[in-house]
Amino acid sequence: MSGKMKGWQFTKTHEPLVLVEKDIPKAKPGYVVIEVKACGLCHSDVGALEDPGWMDIIKVFPVIMGHEISGVITEVGEGVEGFKVGDRVAVCPMEPGGTGPGYGRDGGYATHTTAPAEMLIPIPDEVDFIQAAAATDAGMTSYHAVVGQGGVKEGTKVGIIGIGGLGTLGNQFAVQKGAQVYVASRKESARDKALKAGAYKAAENILEFKDEGLEVIVDFAGANKTTAEALEAIAPGGKVVVVGMASLETTINTSSLILKEASIVGSVGGTPEDIKEILKLMKEGKVRIDTEEISFEQVPKGLERLKEGKVTSRLVMTFD
Repeated sequence: MSGKMKGWQFTKTHEPLVLVEKDIPKAKPGYVVIEVKACGLCHSDVGALEDPGWMDIIKVFPVIMGHEISGVITEVGEGVEGFKVGDRVAVCPMEPGGTGPGYGRDGGYATHTTAPAEMLIPIPDEVDFIQAAAATDAGMTSYHAVVGQGGVKEGTKVGIIGIGGLGTLGNQFAVQKGAQVYVASRKESARDKALKAGAYKAAENILEFKDEGLEVIVDFAGANKTTAEALEAIAPGGKVVVVGMASLETTINTSSLILKEASIVGSVGGTPEDIKEILKLMKEGKVRIDTEEISFEQVPKGLERLKEGKVTSRLVMTFD
């Protein structure tokens, strides 16, 4: 394969993304080349642009950003099995050692990118590229927290704190598993949305459910007191799963932790298997992520909107 590709390149904190043109990469052994069809915009990219602390996480400079990728395979490297040119695929961004797209190699804010075969997930015909791209991060992160780390299944009494993008999906996944879902959000509109999506009860604060026997609480806010309140609200022997990072520190009541024999666990990202399960739910029409489509040219403006908190759904860049 030969030719040129375009992409939005990150150089350093407090510097705008730069539109660059470079050679389309070759498929090295174990990898494929992908023509990008859609790529979601993520708050972590805003963090990298604004917070110098992210410079320790990004392994390659400069690098084309974007890690919520779906597209079509255009070249298959030596040793790759199970995939061929023309396959529609999504890419799991959670690669070991920080080598994932947008961090350790050029990512998806581009016309082309690459991915190792073990991080590829086939996209069912019934699922479009926009939904598949959103599934790779927002979907994966919430599914892994609720089902993976939380162990939520049919009949589980689960609390969800924070009904933003991830919490909305977490509610959907828990409902689909047959769980009894109690949501906590300060926003009345978010509570109404969650109830319409199948939540059992909704309140402003998770403490309102402290007598409901909640077995699992997933904290998608992570706003210091929300984690502490989750521990107070959880039933004896219960588990609090912390996903949100609104505050990087929290103070908990160790007496509650000990006397309840409760556990607090973290949850980050997910696995290709998580994404596969989400795509299956999408194929069956059971889950849909609320998205807003933007063009390739609008990526920097889209990240600015994310920074300003002016986005109510998942922004996904697509090519016409």
